[in-house]
Amino acid sequence: MLLSLESAPLGNYLGLLALVAYIATLVPTIIRIVFPTFKSHVVIRWLLKQRRATGILAFVLAVGHAYFVIRKRNFDFFDVNTYRASAEGLSTLLIFAVLTATSNDWSVKWLRRNWKRLHTLTYGAMFLLTWHVINKMAGQWTLVTPIAAVGIIAITALFFMRKGAEFQQTLAKASVHRRASIF
Repeated sequence: MLLSLESAPLGNYLGLLALVAYIATLVPTIIRIVFPTFKSHVVIRWLLKQRRATGILAFVLAVGHAYFVIRKRNFDFFDVNTYRASAEGLSTLLIFAVLTATSNDWSVKWLRRNWKRLHTLTYGAMFLLTWHVINKMAGQWTLVTPIAAVGIIAITALFFMRKGAEFQQTLAKASVHRRASIF
């Protein structure tokens, strides 16, 4: 028996494009830490420079995705089960809305250090998206499913590699500091 993949509805393609744009916002920092030799690569520098615009694009595409999914499924907004079934997608969209609203120079200046802290919510969105992609696409494979699943799982794995590399750097610095204080 051959695996047949159906063509996906427009909402799914918008979701995939939103995911790709979102992954593009995560790639520069993760790659610079996990693979330092690529730190100054032209693509990484360009993605870093375009990060805010790419994040806003991801949000706009995610709103389009949500619109078409809601329209197709004819959601009942007065039913609690609607929100329970869509918790991870709605939560991710809310995080994207906050990040988009604060992706401007005025917000950076007004929030100062808290801006960076606020924008670490993006990693929470990454985990919610992993859950969303796996949960919503399980058993409903279309042409976009394998691409979305591989993309979000790969960036999540790279995120864990980044955290491991940062932890090793912290241990190395602590070790050097300890040796220096002995002498």
